[in-house]
Amino acid sequence: MDKEKKKLKDRLRKKYRIVVYSHDTYEEKVHFKFTLLNLFNAIIVSSVLLIVLVTYLIAFTPLREYIPGYTDVSLNRRVYEMEQRADSLEMVFKQKDLYINNMKRIIMGDDFDSDSINSLLTKSSNTDFSNITNKKSKKDSIFRIEYENETRNNLFNHSLTNDITSDYKLVSFFSPMTGIVTSHFNREEKHYGIDIVANNNSVIKAVADGTVIYSDWTVEYGYCIGIQHNGNLFSVYKHNAVLLKDDGDFVSAGEPIAIYGNSGSMSTGPHLHFELWYNGTPLNPEDYISFESN
Repeated sequence: MDKEKKKLKDRLRKKYRIVVYSHDTYEEKVHFKFTLLNLFNAIIVSSVLLIVLVTYLIAFTPLREYIPGYTDVSLNRRVYEMEQRADSLEMVFKQKDLYINNMKRIIMGDDFDSDSINSLLTKSSNTDFSNITNKKSKKDSIFRIEYENETRNNLFNHSLTNDITSDYKLVSFFSPMTGIVTSHFNREEKHYGIDIVANNNSVIKAVADGTVIYSDWTVEYGYCIGIQHNGNLFSVYKHNAVLLKDDGDFVSAGEPIAIYGNSGSMSTGPHLHFELWYNGTPLNPEDYISFESN
């Protein structure tokens, strides 16, 4: 047994020589000296290096995509981005659906009992508020008066005196439409305008220069248009058949703004409901405008 081991060691350590000769002259060109042990070591080291190289290429380079069974290296990132976009689109669609449903409710005149605001208002509370007192100091009252005077709504930086009658008795308003006044101004009954009956398809005109700040359709009053005039004066025209102006349009006195009609659930027949407001206070239009034809 020992002799066989010794023979094997002698074989592994026995030197061999590989010589490369020229084919034409038989001249020695290159020669290599090696032993079987060195040859085995070289093969093992080369195999290890090859395994390491292949492992690196598969694990850390895009070359692994060409190996059957491996997926795209950027697949996970793209899947994540697609999931984020899908969530965003789902949220947008929900908002659009809510908007469309609310618009349908507005057009049909339905209530919004299921809305979050109304649901909060209708919720009952078990909290006892009887012990809470609201004490107003003199400074608070003075500050409130000063703040309200400074922040009154006025699209035109122009102030008028507090005497409404003396201000507008001298102003010449253009009649929105000539006809018969069938319902007069009545503050106690909360009828803050007048109803005028005229010929069908009559043209409704602006009473003064101003800017259209509202031009749309409502369930109760149909096609309405509101104009802000100089000096905190605001005119409203309701139950029209057609609106001729849009939000933001500037109109001159006497310029056509709508067509006489019968629209809205509050309308009982063709007529124009006309209102005139000053600083949030309704005025009797008949005190300033003549609606009868000459």
